[in-house]
Amino acid sequence: MNERFYLLKIQLLDIEPPIWRRFVVPASITLDRLHDVIQIVMGWTDSHLYEFTIGNKRYTEYPESKEDGLVCGRYRIGDLIKQKGRTFRYLYDFGDSWEHELVLEESRYFNPDLRTELACLDGERSCPPEDVGGVPGYFEFCNALKDPSHEEHESYMEWSGGDFDSEWFDPESINWELMKYLRWSRDRYQNWGGVE
Repeated sequence: MNERFYLLKIQLLDIEPPIWRRFVVPASITLDRLHDVIQIVMGWTDSHLYEFTIGNKRYTEYPESKEDGLVCGRYRIGDLIKQKGRTFRYLYDFGDSWEHELVLEESRYFNPDLRTELACLDGERSCPPEDVGGVPGYFEFCNALKDPSHEEHESYMEWSGGDFDSEWFDPESINWELMKYLRWSRDRYQNWGGVE
């Protein structure tokens, strides 16, 4: 692979202990595809709108006007973020307002054992369930699950399927999902190879 790779770290803001992932993407990935990758590595279900904020510009999927942002599928991360240590934001679900901070840890990541364009290398803790009510709702949800005497314990257990583990993190299952994504994804506005 002659592609240049970025090593990114993403962290969900305002939650302690932190929920984060470290992952590799090609520098040529478009922001709409980066969104897809973030959904997989974090564990979201791609059920809500999103936006990236890079500098003072917003990038989203379907902006109605320039004031609403730029079309994310028309921009590559390698054209927007170049400097190691640079941070930018990703907001998912405008109702629950899950804010994430991404940092470019390496702009020329190389690992001879890396055999794919996408990989999750590390991380901690499970992503909150969708539609749990943002950060305050997530804390209430976790407290209710831990306390059988909590008035919402039974309903939250049923709602979550009874098996939510906030400490769970499995990079192998994430990488399996990334491989499936690579296999079945299609080009949208730009191809990844840089040839148009």
